[in-house]
Amino acid sequence: MPATAFRPGALGWRPRLSYLAHLGKAVLRQHHRELLPLLRRLVPEDGVVFDVGGHAGQFAKLFAGLTPHGRVYCFEPGGYALSILTRVVRLRRLRNVTVVPLGLSDTAGGAVLHMPVKASGSYGFGLSHLGAGDAARRQRHEDIGLTTIDAFCDREDPGRLDLIKADIEGWELRMLAGGARAIARFRPVILLEVSAAHLARAGDSVEDLWRFLEDLGYRPTPLAAAATGRAILAPRHGGGDLLWLPDDHAMFISSE
Repeated sequence: MPATAFRPGALGWRPRLSYLAHLGKAVLRQHHRELLPLLRRLVPEDGVVFDVGGHAGQFAKLFAGLTPHGRVYCFEPGGYALSILTRVVRLRRLRNVTVVPLGLSDTAGGAVLHMPVKASGSYGFGLSHLGAGDAARRQRHEDIGLTTIDAFCDREDPGRLDLIKADIEGWELRMLAGGARAIARFRPVILLEVSAAHLARAGDSVEDLWRFLEDLGYRPTPLAAAATGRAILAPRHGGGDLLWLPDDHAMFISSE
């Protein structure tokens, strides 16, 4: 069940202005440039990347430039974000980016996506999440479709998978669990935002996520350290932006 088509024209005037601002920034600006030297070491020109939680396409644009002979699969289930993302891909002519209007989880099916609504009436679409809603905040609720990494790889047969980037507000362990077979096969580098509060919202924990990836033979380094060329081992059961590397990856991880 793909995301329901979002119609910007149905918004009130203030949320519509906010939408246009979001779209303009997404098309014209480029965030995360500081990560390019690191990403060039991790993603070959013919590589395959899964951008999970495609949002407004900032990472998709980076990955598209890094993989001129490869493919970027950009997973985004939310209608608001999806309407921006698809326009960015079209307007920026990102021909090696495939937008997939689904979320990734441990099982295929459907779920409810919760998107915060600000006091102005505009949407905090970057904070959209699955799992428990927040009764204390005004939210827009949307039925979305889910698949798994394993099912997607079985269907599309990408041949390789070099990197998974996921910023999905606490649903990271569910996504990983649905891709255990593909991860064991392809051994991709995995870039995750790890938040104890967000994982708890999904019924999971930082400890569970660490245990899952360690059992698959992965070790984490803080993204900020890796971006400066220092691949140090992250504090055990820590959070933040973490780069998970397979044990046999060429990037060395020290214990400092």
